[in-house]
This record gives sequence, C-alpha cells and structure tokens, in this order.
Amino acid sequence: MPLDAMDEVTDDALLVLYANGDAGAARALTLRLTPRVLAHSYRLLGDRAEAEDVAQDAMMRLWKIAPHWRQGEAKVTTWLYRVVANLCTDRLRKARGVGLDTIPEPADETPGPADNMVDAARAKALQQALQTLPERQRQAVVLRHIEGFQNPQIAEIMEISVEAVESLTARGKRALAAELAGRRDELGYYDG
Repeated sequence: MPLDAMDEVTDDALLVLYANGDAGAARALTLRLTPRVLAHSYRLLGDRAEAEDVAQDAMMRLWKIAPHWRQGEAKVTTWLYRVVANLCTDRLRKARGVGLDTIPEPADETPGPADNMVDAARAKALQQALQTLPERQRQAVVLRHIEGFQNPQIAEIMEISVEAVESLTARGKRALAAELAGRRDELGYYDG
C-alpha cells in the first residue's frame, strides 16, 4: 500500500498490518506517532535527549507488542501515551534518586482526641470567662478577637466611636486574662 494511502488507515489497522509484515504500515505509523510521543515526553521531562530516548523506547515497545495487539480493546495512542508516561516517571525517579517506597507517608495533621478535648476545654473556659464581662466589653471583644472585625467596623456595628471600641476591647482583654490566669496549666498553656 502506498504511503499516501496510509493517511486514511487507523492506528490499530496500521499496527495489525505491520504485525503481518507490511513495512509501509510501520513507516506510516512511525511518521504519525513519533512526533507526538517525542513532544509528550519532552513536556514531561523537559530534556530533549531524555525525551528522544523515551520516544525511541516507547516505539520499540509498540513494535514488540504488535503481533499480540488485540484490535478494539484499547487505542494505540492511549496505550502508547501510558507507556511514555511510565517511562518518564521512571526516569524522573532515577534522576531524583528517590524511590517511591522511600518517600514517607504524609503526617496526619488532623487533631487527635486529646487535642480535641483540650480545644473543647479551652472553648468552654473562654465562653465562661466571656460571660463575666460587661455586655459592651463582651460584644467588642467577640467582634474583634473572635469574629475578626476591624475597629472601624465594630464602631459602626456598636454605634460608638473607634476610640470607645479600643477602650472596650482593651479592658475586656485585661479582664479575660485575669479571669483565665489561674487556669493556664489546666487549659494546656505552659510557660517555657
């Protein structure tokens, strides 16, 4: 079959033709797939020489499996891109000198039961201490330090001046510190 006529033939069919001894089919498939395989491996590796080696290795593997290719199970390009990705991954691992088995499992950052208990005790203690504050101080402290509002926003919410907000939050923080001072160890706050 002339090379021009091969343009209309699918990759699967060309691979089967090659497996049956058609050298023209191999040439057509090589001209069709090698540039794509080379470009893909270069994008994954970032090194032209390494990409050429991977592309050559991948095409060699394609020719080796040609006699065993089962048409219709997978697309030739899907199989070939998977091979390229695996070859690139192997090269990148070797270049880093790190095997997948040597990479430690990521640490579990979720708090454990003891941390949850400490957090709950702290939240309860804070809530109890907040209840000892006068209403306006409590409102200013909660808006500033728990809800995260800025002083001008708090002033607008409470319909007071920014200076009054600053005074309320400062007095409220001092009163909370005094209320909670004797419970530092109990709540897991240690000096040192």
